[in-house]
Amino acid sequence: MIKVSDQAKEKAAILMREDGFNPETDFIRVGVKSGGCSGLEYVLKFDNEKTDADQIFEDNGVKIIVDKKSILYLAGTILEYSGGLNGKGFIFNNPNANRTCGCGESFSL
Repeated sequence: MIKVSDQAKEKAAILMREDGFNPETDFIRVGVKSGGCSGLEYVLKFDNEKTDADQIFEDNGVKIIVDKKSILYLAGTILEYSGGLNGKGFIFNNPNANRTCGCGESFSL
């Protein structure tokens, strides 16, 4: 479903610990909501609770939780991390996106 690069895995574990989450048992919640320059924007946060509307996936030792509404938009996405001079942070490499905004935080299908 959603793949996680090695760099994203390492950075997520660091940030989760800093925020009081356990990367071994807690999740990265990924989703999509209306907004942004292109119509849809990505949502990423840490979570330790699952609802009936969620599905859990695991890749590269990282647990990802996605609400059912967002799954269609995120199928095949690779979560990456860039910590270079641009300091972009987490990047969604989404094969479903037809258009993205300049900052890469929103997209359209």
